[in-house]
Amino acid sequence: MTTNSTNHLKPKKIRVLVVDDSAFVRRAIIRMFDGSPDIQVIDVAADGEMAIELIKQLLPDVVTLDIRMPVLDGLKAMERIMKECPTPVVMLSSLTEKGGENTLKALELGAVDFVNKCSAGGPMDISLIADELTAKIRIAAQVDMRKLMGRAGIGEHPPDSTPRSAPRSSNTELVLIGTSTGGPPALHDILSRIPAGFPCPILIVQHMPVGFTASLAERLNRISPMTVQEAADGEPILAGHAYLAPAGKHMKIRRDGKDLYIRLDLSPEKSLHKPSVDALFESAAAVCGGSCLAIILTGMGKDGSVGAHAVKMAGGQVVAESEETARVYGMPKVVNETVKVDALVPLYEIADTIQKMT
Repeated sequence: MTTNSTNHLKPKKIRVLVVDDSAFVRRAIIRMFDGSPDIQVIDVAADGEMAIELIKQLLPDVVTLDIRMPVLDGLKAMERIMKECPTPVVMLSSLTEKGGENTLKALELGAVDFVNKCSAGGPMDISLIADELTAKIRIAAQVDMRKLMGRAGIGEHPPDSTPRSAPRSSNTELVLIGTSTGGPPALHDILSRIPAGFPCPILIVQHMPVGFTASLAERLNRISPMTVQEAADGEPILAGHAYLAPAGKHMKIRRDGKDLYIRLDLSPEKSLHKPSVDALFESAAAVCGGSCLAIILTGMGKDGSVGAHAVKMAGGQVVAESEETARVYGMPKVVNETVKVDALVPLYEIADTIQKMT
């Protein structure tokens, strides 16, 4: 009787379909989850066409999908998965110029997140990405597919998208944005609708592996009326520009008279994320005080909550994305529980809210 009760309480495993043209990678991922208490590889596929057939048959909870494959590559497979058999997808990517661009395209198509296979250091070291892949599969399994289907609200703005609670402000000096999982398409939506003559600089922290932030900045620059660039240490912070923190370094603010400058460094060394949203928000609060407007978007964890508190204590304003559109309602939820936010709004209202509060 006790045994039956124990079995009944066992958590349901996350059922994963592994899609990769490399037999070595497929076997390595299967071994990775041998004995896992909550993740089970239910089948493998060597190309996108086979993957779509298996998704329809097996209805996996999560798919890991390689970008470079024969017959039907990862991007074309991603498009068809979202149309024919919507399922949370974690992409397996490689850091090349084209690889970075394709990874960002996959995120825009609806992939939950990606893992950089290059960070394994070579095919024999693929076990080095085990922790990251495991964490991202767990996150993907929790994502509401309805948020991915509409690309988290992109292009689905209701006729009346007036922010529900956005106080007007005339003294905002800096807009700060922090985000993680689901961030690239959310940033795409926001920056595509901020005008070229916007009076404030925007500083952005997006959790991302080293090497991918340059590709993201270039992609955002192509769709934004503002100038979007990867931040460089010591450069002046200018109105009408958006600066994306480079992966691997914290982005902070330095003032010289009336002028503001980017400061990149590695402190705190033991930060879970580099760049850290907290590091940016805390630095801006210390330098600019109440003239900061901090925005926290989709993402897992609590990065940004300490920084949001610092912004509020300095007299600044904080806006959080609401659960309605946040692909992962982790970071915004913690911020909303930590401080009294000035506005809690869906993604399709964030750009308008920023403009009304600056």
